[in-house]
Amino acid sequence: MKFKFLIILVFTFFTNGFSQNKGETIASTEKKPDIQVIARVQKDKILLRWAVTNPMAWKKLNKYGYSVERYTVTRDNKTLSSPEKVILSKVLKPEPLETWEKLIETNDNAAIVAQAIYGEEFAVTGKDNLESIINLSEEMEQRFTFALYAADKDFEIAKKAGLGFEDKTAKINEKYAYRVSSNVPETELSIDYGGIFVGLKEYEPLPKPMDFTAHFTDNSTMLSWNFKILAHAYGSYYIERSTDKVKFERITDKPYTSLNQKNANNNRIFYVDSIANNTSYSYRIQGISPFGELSPYSDVVTGKSKALLKYVPHLTVKEFKDDTTVNLIWEFPEEGNNDISGFELKRSEQDDDKYTTVLKNIPAKSRNVVFDKLLPTNYFTITAIGKNGNSRTSFPMLVQPVDSIPPAKPIGLKGVIDSLGVVKLTWTPNKEKDLLGYRIYKGNVAEEEFSQVTISPSEPNTFVDKVLIKNLNPKVYYKIIAVDYRYNMSEFSETLILKKPDVVPPASPVFMNYEIKDGAIFLEWANSQSEDVAVHQLYRKEDDQKEWKLVLETKNKEEKFQDKTALEGHTYTYAIFAKDESKLVSNPSPEVHLFVPKYSVMPSVKGFFAQANKTTNTIDLSWEYSNNTVDNFEIYKASDKDALQLIQVVAGKTKRLSDPTIAINTTYKYGIRAVFKDGRTSQMEFYTVKF
Repeated sequence: MKFKFLIILVFTFFTNGFSQNKGETIASTEKKPDIQVIARVQKDKILLRWAVTNPMAWKKLNKYGYSVERYTVTRDNKTLSSPEKVILSKVLKPEPLETWEKLIETNDNAAIVAQAIYGEEFAVTGKDNLESIINLSEEMEQRFTFALYAADKDFEIAKKAGLGFEDKTAKINEKYAYRVSSNVPETELSIDYGGIFVGLKEYEPLPKPMDFTAHFTDNSTMLSWNFKILAHAYGSYYIERSTDKVKFERITDKPYTSLNQKNANNNRIFYVDSIANNTSYSYRIQGISPFGELSPYSDVVTGKSKALLKYVPHLTVKEFKDDTTVNLIWEFPEEGNNDISGFELKRSEQDDDKYTTVLKNIPAKSRNVVFDKLLPTNYFTITAIGKNGNSRTSFPMLVQPVDSIPPAKPIGLKGVIDSLGVVKLTWTPNKEKDLLGYRIYKGNVAEEEFSQVTISPSEPNTFVDKVLIKNLNPKVYYKIIAVDYRYNMSEFSETLILKKPDVVPPASPVFMNYEIKDGAIFLEWANSQSEDVAVHQLYRKEDDQKEWKLVLETKNKEEKFQDKTALEGHTYTYAIFAKDESKLVSNPSPEVHLFVPKYSVMPSVKGFFAQANKTTNTIDLSWEYSNNTVDNFEIYKASDKDALQLIQVVAGKTKRLSDPTIAINTTYKYGIRAVFKDGRTSQMEFYTVKF
């Protein structure tokens, strides 16, 4: 049937699953497409979701489908010597169009996905900032983006679109590597597979949304929460409201996300709800995961909005009477007098939130006040006190008696550091009579901006500080400024550079790579980054030896070593140290444990025979091998259409196997090799048979 559908979005929303970064992936058209996989562990099953990073790749995968494989890597907390492969789905792709027809009548997400995959036309209209997110001129990109968006919101739809899978056969004592691969022929488009490593033991309940706040103002509530904290878990949220803290109702028809707001770079989501004044409202939010799961509710926030005063006072004039007295004048509309009980004058020495009330009960008709206890620096605000309990405060006004001459630049700064990291600074005292004190600044690197280590100006011309001796900075830097009572500040003193006692060992080197080839061990490492390193020392232990043996000491910059003395069948442990010019030795690098396997190839399996069995519709395999150290046999199979691949691993005592996965008039080639308990393998033996 012809399938047309017009999607109309009146606001912009995306989730944190696969659809949110489509702008980046679409722009990177030259990058090879790949499949990205995420998982959600539930108590009795594992949910998988995936998406490809390119619109063209998505279109081809809709045609050819995905294959889903599972490899059992560990069982009972032990790593298997050979992962056990299970094909969960050979071809997983969107279900046929006719299976969507009834569903789209009741499910908007199904309608979007069906239209994106099968629709003859895909038109999108919108407003606000929708046009800044999606390029309407690229229809395939629109189909791709909206399909992934809708799949992120509804896991059942994701499965129906070939973008999700439920593994209900997972076991609690196993851990798996899942691999999702493309079935698109390489000649059409090469797409990298994706995977994830997960097990049922990693189940965790969904976290509760955090940092949810509400700010109540006149007839409205500003709700906000930090979505970055749980961005890995939730991409969108439902917002609920209650007037009795018992019955909550959703106030958004659609899930709400960070891109519903214009400033998408903010870590917080904001939502403004219009409410009635003087009524108590309670709010809570609920997250939605990329698998369509709903989170526990956040903590409930409750409050009331109150009508604001209509007018705000505004300080306009400061008239100095003398060095300690000022007349402050402000503006406030006369028509607002009936709404207030009066004014209050507040003061602070700094432009911060620590204002204190210095004059109360100023009459509502007053527009000026005299204050006679000025300090060198004063910040004043005037507050109108509303009769209903609300108030409005003016912007601060700086009132500072005239004194703009700063103190002289401090001189004679000296200091010492003892072995415990105690720093003692001294300098020549300034001679200004109005000197308030000094501010001390410190830096750990010469090029960085110095930070102030004193809370307020200190009077004495001495200062005691504490530094960490055992860190990577060999020096510490100080400088000071003088401050008078008007908070005029001098120039910085000359910078004092103090060298710390050398008690810090160098940073540890780190192994970066290793390889076992032809019986030799190749090691690569990153040298210590400490500047005073003199030598690097490489040590080795063999098997269960307790003593380390020095195998390499180098002063050069090389970061490679080939150990040709390693023997097959033995385990070697390596560690590398750095020693500095003060003979201080670093902590060892993380140890590397390597087993050198035996490389000799054993004789091939004898008597390997394959025979077509028309009675059972199988090909029966048989063989003989007298060596009792065989751990298992690997059986391989190829056909006219399929390349040689491993089909079965059987125990070492097994001598027969029947293969029922065959087709008529097909020639099969079987191969077998023995795997021994010490890790060696035999030569491959083949046999060809036609069924």
